[in-house]
Amino acid sequence: MPDTPAAPAQPTPTAPAPLSAEDAKLVVLARGARGRVAAVEGAAVRDQDGRTYAAASVALPSLTLTALQLAVASAVAAGASRLEAAVVVTEASTLDGAGHAAVRDLAADAPIHVAAPDGTVLGTVTR
Repeated sequence: MPDTPAAPAQPTPTAPAPLSAEDAKLVVLARGARGRVAAVEGAAVRDQDGRTYAAASVALPSLTLTALQLAVASAVAAGASRLEAAVVVTEASTLDGAGHAAVRDLAADAPIHVAAPDGTVLGTVTR
């Protein structure tokens, strides 16, 4: 039987720090994306040109994406080559490994802020 790949690690956010106005906007966009479709998660990212992309998690019989994976995919599809920051609005206390990996594909050091559904920032992942 072939080995199955291990699930990506789930990074734990560090204590929250005050957000810049640009990062606070990402929280608003992520909350909106989540709320529009009553999704489990919402996410938003900002690319190297300051453009923002928001998405909600997708759970279909044939396709499952975290909100952060979809936001990163949207950015890449629009031509982004680097991310400056990301936000995930979720009820979980940790960042999902797949979304974390997608952000790290484009930015080794971009902050990934994890926020509760009410917009309260729970912490930030920087690695």
